[in-house]
This record gives sequence, structure tokens and C-alpha cells, in this order.
Amino acid sequence: MTTQLWVGLGNPGPQYALNRHNVGFMVADAMAEILDFGPVQKKFLGWMQEGRIGAHKILLLKPATFMNESGRSVGEAMRFYKLDTSALTVFHDELDLAPFKVKVKQGGGHAGHNGLRSIDQHLGPDFRRVRLGIGHPGHKDRVTGYVLGNYAKAEMDPLADMLGAVSGEAGRLADGDDTRFMNDVALRMQD
Repeated sequence: MTTQLWVGLGNPGPQYALNRHNVGFMVADAMAEILDFGPVQKKFLGWMQEGRIGAHKILLLKPATFMNESGRSVGEAMRFYKLDTSALTVFHDELDLAPFKVKVKQGGGHAGHNGLRSIDQHLGPDFRRVRLGIGHPGHKDRVTGYVLGNYAKAEMDPLADMLGAVSGEAGRLADGDDTRFMNDVALRMQD
């Protein structure tokens, strides 16, 4: 059985709960609920839940450090479980993808994302990212307000669909079949 660390990025606190920037937290919460993960434990400067997906032990972590310090939390968990970056998957908001599109990418830059930048600084860039599209507000001066803004009422149904699709296809991700995961999530989103 392999052990994998899956990290949902977000900012702690109720005022951030529905921010686009917190969609990583939302995915982690949806997976924990839908896939029946164990109770939340305060560990590694965050909240962790353990579960199984197929033959894989999944450690689901939501860093409580605020986005720009996420790497501290992730680094502690990685060292504790003696995992290398091949076992790490990070779920994060992505400006450069249309809203509710989901893409998986291995390694790469941080594109200005403070959570990814922090993890890069602590562990290097060679980890898998699940990019959760939030779309771009059109001008870079509006990015901060947009990212830290809440999802609109009209976006709640597609958001719920995406969270359900990602959770429902998590087994593909656990097995390392990123292409099939992306295809199956896209198909579920069309239904």
C-alpha cells in the first residue's frame, strides 16, 4: 500500500471559506466527506484526515498557516512520513484555467501563486498539482480582489459539481492515472 499526501490549499478562517482562493480547501473537505475519511486531527500546522482510496493510504492536509506559509505545514508532514515529492499532490486555484476546469500538471513554476511558491521553497517544484480553474478577472490589477472574493451565487451549482466530480474520480488520481482522471472529471461535468 502506498502512502500519499494530498494537500488542499486555502486560508484558515470563516471569512475566507467561500473565496476562490480556498477552492483547494473545498476539494479536501468534499473528498473527506464523500470518501468517508477519518476525523480531523490538528497536526503539522494544519488539519489532517486519513483515508483509503483503493490500495492507497491518503493523508489529506489543509495547512492552517495561511497560503504564503503553506510549505511549512506540507514540509513537516512530508518529513514526518518520510515521503518524497512523488507522493505529494497539491490542489489549488488556477487563474489561467476557465472556471471549474480541472487539469493535472507534474512540476513546474508557481505562476505567482503564494501557496505553490511556499511549497517550492520548502520542497522544490517536483510535485503533482491539481489545478482548479477559477478564471481570470481580465486585468492583473483586479486579481487580488477576485481571488480573495467569494464565489457568486450563480457559481455554486457548478462549484458543487466540480467538487463532486473530483471526489468521485479520486481513485484515478490515487492510481497515478492523471489523464483518465482529467477526462472522467470533464465527462462528469458535462452531465
